[in-house]
Amino acid sequence: MSSLLETIARVRKEVCELHAELTRYQLVVWTAGNVSGRIPGHDLMVIKPSGVSYDDLTPELMVVTDLYGTPVRGINTGSGGTVDWGNPNLSPSSDTAAHAYVYRNMPEVGGVVHTHSTYATAWAARGEAIPCVLTMMGDEFGGPIPVGPFALIGDDSIGQGIVETLRNSNSPAVLMQNHGPFTIGKSAREAVKAAVMCEEVARTVHVSRQLGEPLPIDQAKIESLFDRYQNVYGR
Repeated sequence: MSSLLETIARVRKEVCELHAELTRYQLVVWTAGNVSGRIPGHDLMVIKPSGVSYDDLTPELMVVTDLYGTPVRGINTGSGGTVDWGNPNLSPSSDTAAHAYVYRNMPEVGGVVHTHSTYATAWAARGEAIPCVLTMMGDEFGGPIPVGPFALIGDDSIGQGIVETLRNSNSPAVLMQNHGPFTIGKSAREAVKAAVMCEEVARTVHVSRQLGEPLPIDQAKIESLFDRYQNVYGR
């Protein structure tokens, strides 16, 4: 019991602190965007509350839900009592159903991030994948950043599109058409890094196209870059 409570407290703190990275790298405005993290070993996740300013976020305000997006306000101690950790006045992010669907269907994923970062969202508005024309992209994404289908918010349709698009892709990022980027990672921190890098390459490739047609990278070289970065570099 104490181990689970300690894990929940740790993930809530990490998810809370990672939202500061979204503002630091100017990936969000107002309260749009969110970070979530899986509770390892349990069918639970932690996500940002809906409508709360980034400046006001604290670990205690992070909402714990099951993997269907239903808030879990506490846990039965087995002796007739419960340990509460949730704020009953807060609702989870409106994107919770999408995050939860990803966790249910991609067990290797430990973190999900959604932003409306300017350049990546501009590519999403065009419904255009970001071509792999930078070695950085080969390293981080192993190819182009793909486009996912148009889907309305409110149920797990967005999550279905994320999973369908990324399940057979090296990329940890998807541009949901007319919506914006979603990123995944083995941890919430890795998902945040993918969001930062997604916006960086979206901006750089956009600028490159203003100067002319970017030069493609041979697929074999992309695969070599990805393999080295993921399996050798920094390991």
